Amino acid sequence: MINRVVLVGRLTRDPELRTTGSGISVATFTLAVDRQFTNSQGERDADFISCVIWRKSAENFCNFTSKGSLVGIDGRIQTRSYDNKDGQRVYVTEVVVDNFALLESRKDREARGQNGGYTPNTGNAGAPSTNNFQNNGGSQNNAQNNNQSNNAQDPFAGSGDPIDISDDDLPF
Repeated sequence: MINRVVLVGRLTRDPELRTTGSGISVATFTLAVDRQFTNSQGERDADFISCVIWRKSAENFCNFTSKGSLVGIDGRIQTRSYDNKDGQRVYVTEVVVDNFALLESRKDREARGQNGGYTPNTGNAGAPSTNNFQNNGGSQNNAQNNNQSNNAQDPFAGSGDPIDISDDDLPF
């Protein structure tokens, strides 16, 4: 049997980190995933999917994400039930996350936070921005390091001549 889920969406709120009685970390969050089609008013609807992540992954997820963060998750659907205070049976369906990926740079996340919400990349007509993660060796002089890396020469730019690669250079 196959039970795999792959989702890309934005967090509807900050993830909630808790610890079980035996000391295991668990985080819950809701992911808003846009539908592929528009409704009769021309707007995109979204599905709000409950997710849970365990152990060290839960701690990392909570440390690096917040409300509005764009994330990709890989996991499985799980259903469970319990009796609430009134004695009624409650059924829960959720995605148990095995792996996750942060799909926006820290700079984009911080810019979104300063503007109070999601700021789409207007240069690509709604396409997601590219992730240019860089390790600049600390927060001091980041602006200077970013300027130096942006001014670096592109080894593939220039003459327009084809790149000469022999079959012996290819790994396959």
